[in-house]
Formats: sequence, structure tokens, C-alpha cells
Amino acid sequence: MRTVATEASTVTSGSTNRRRKRFRVAVVNSHPIQYFAPLYADLNRDPALEVTALYCSDFSLRGGLDPGFARPVTWDVDLLQGYPYVFVGRDNDRGAPSGFWSLTCPRIWSAIRRGQYDAVWLHGYNYAATVLAFAAAKSKRLPVLMRSETHLGLTRPIWRRRARDMVLKVFYRSFDAFLAIGSANRTYYRTLGVPERRIFNMPYAVDNARFIATANAAATRRDEIRRRYGLPLDQPVVLYASKLLRRKHPELVVRAVAALRTAGHRVSLFMVGSGEMDQEVRDLAGACDERSIVFAGFINQRELPQVYAACDIFALPAENEPWGLIVNEVMCAALPVVITDQVGCAGDLVKNGVNGYLVPPGDVRALTNAISRLLVDEGTRKQMGTASRSLISRWSYEQCREGIKAALEVVAQPSDKRIGLIRAWR
Repeated sequence: MRTVATEASTVTSGSTNRRRKRFRVAVVNSHPIQYFAPLYADLNRDPALEVTALYCSDFSLRGGLDPGFARPVTWDVDLLQGYPYVFVGRDNDRGAPSGFWSLTCPRIWSAIRRGQYDAVWLHGYNYAATVLAFAAAKSKRLPVLMRSETHLGLTRPIWRRRARDMVLKVFYRSFDAFLAIGSANRTYYRTLGVPERRIFNMPYAVDNARFIATANAAATRRDEIRRRYGLPLDQPVVLYASKLLRRKHPELVVRAVAALRTAGHRVSLFMVGSGEMDQEVRDLAGACDERSIVFAGFINQRELPQVYAACDIFALPAENEPWGLIVNEVMCAALPVVITDQVGCAGDLVKNGVNGYLVPPGDVRALTNAISRLLVDEGTRKQMGTASRSLISRWSYEQCREGIKAALEVVAQPSDKRIGLIRAWR
């Protein structure tokens, strides 16, 4: 484990300086995740925070099989840099976690009980290890914060949703605060009876600074990057960059671009990603006789911002999508976006007609029409791309820091005061 000093830090408020203990937080994750690790590093740069990651598995560091990509994946960014972490699982020789009992991690109990933490932060409740971490925190009377991706737009069997919601309404009463990743997630918590004052904004964000800087640098080499991948230099390129999963509907983007070319539009499609539909989508492109569709397969994190900078429009006609952090990334590259209203970030990041368009799920005609609007007017396309970057600049790690510190200021009180607050909430 790497350690970080925990001495008191000076916090300035107006003209008054006061000494305050740094908030020490344990965050429980199944494994190091490329989207979360940069956030933890950023949070630890704040003198008021020390966030330690408790990992149940290291499979993502060893290049394990990623079921979504349908291939082994080794990320090309450092997932352990800039923050303290502990591996608590004995299941490190397993592949990707799958199912509630795939991660039990009994050592997480002592890690939380013996750690000098002020709060425990959980990501969802999908594994037995998460429930054990919750129990360990409560046994030590530590406040517990919940941050999950769930929202009401996700499709679930009615019986399963009702059973789960009944359990969660009771379970959530024992949590001290909820960190909402967006407006749809906040609405979900409120629907389950969580009082508004127990919900704090902690938006799902990416490392905006890295993505913007890399995209800006790549924009000066746009033709070079296009040549590398075999993309045309003289026409707009639509980008699909995500796992090739059935619920993300990559085939609809292929059909939309084929229809646009049939109608006389000069446009190409860049398909980035791999997954269960890989061969099916390639076969569809072949059946459409569309040589304008370029397949790149899996592209790793460091290279992705360059790919975004080489393209003109982003499309993701997914359904049942919890959030869609890829949308954050392409907005950093100043791309207009076309997504469905079932993508979790739609209500927060995509303003219809401002930085892109929202279309109904499964509607290839609406998808085609939305892309067409962006193709016919280069000025509008660039204006919407600029709007994307402006919107995403206000959806960043800065808001994450503010949100978690606001929550900790309330819940990380001495036990007697905190219990009084929780009783008042209920």
C-alpha cells in the first residue's frame, strides 16, 4: 500500500483560517478502473481529502478478458498513480468479476475496521464484498456514502425492479449520503425515498484536462491521423466508439450512414471498438457494400483523444445505458453528439439542437435525419461542437471535489452529532 500524510491542513474561509483534519475516505471498487483512477488522483490533490481505494481484484492490471470487449484488455494508462490503494481480495487470479458472489473479499472487513477512515464510499451494491464493506463500516459507526449509476430509464423485468426497489428502500435508510452522478440518478434516489438534503452532486466526469489537451494537439495533425486509419481527407467522418454490444446498437449507425450515402451525402463511418456483435456488424457493412466504413477494432485510452479529434460527429444509439462516459470524452474533443434519450447522460450533457440531437431508441430514420442535419451545414456542426466543449467544461472533477466535500462536511461529524442528523433526516 502507498501512504499519504494525514496531518491537519489549513482551510481558508473568507478572512478566517481554521485548522481541520483531512477527511480520510475509503472507496471500495471491484478492480482498478480507467475512468475512476484519475478521479481518485485528482481528489487526493485537494489538501482536505485523502481517498484510499480498496480493490477486490487486480484483473484489469493483468490484462484479463473483458467480456464487453470480448478480448483481453490491458490499459495503457497507469491505474495506480497519484492515490493510496490496497488490494484486499484473495481472488486476484480470477478473471473479470461476474455475479454477486464473484467477489467476497473477507479481508475487506479488517481493512475498514483497522483503517483510520472518516467515511466509506461504495460504488453500487453488485458484489458480496460491497455488502461486507457496508457492514464493516456500520460496525465501526462510520458514515457510508453511496454512488451508483442506476436511473429509472433502465429496463428491468417488472418483478425484479419491484423486488429490488422494496429492498433498497429499506437498505438506503442506513446510508448517510448519496453522491448523484447526474439528474436521472438523483431522481432515482428521490423515488426510493431518499430526502433531497441527503443527496449531493458528484457528476460522472472524465479527466477533461487530459482529453482536451490531447485532442487540441491532435487537431493540428488531423490529416495524418486520418491517413493512419485509412479515413478520407475530404469528407465528414461519423464516429461510433464503444463496445459492440447489442444494447448499444452499432448496426443502426451502419444502416444510417449507408442510407445517407445512398441519398447522395459524402460521409464516412469510423467504427471503433470490439464485442459480441463485431462480425455481425462487419457482415452488415459488407452487405451494404459500404467501403466508406472503416473498422479499427479496440483502441486504447492514450490514442482515443486523437481519434476523436480526427472525426466530425459522434453517434451512440444505445438503449438501457447507465451513463455513457464516452459522451464526456468526445465532447472534450468538441464533437456534436447524436444519442438516444435512454443514454443516462442525455438529460445533463446533450441539449437538443444546441450541441447535438436526441433521438428515440431503435429509430434508424430519426438517427439518419439527425446525422444528416449535421452533415449539410459545416458551420452548425462546428458551432455545436464548440457548445459541447463549453458544456463539458462545467461537468468536471472540480464539481466532484465540491460534491464529496459537501457530503463529508455533513456526515463526517462526531458520532453523537451525526446520529442526530441522520435521525432528523428520517
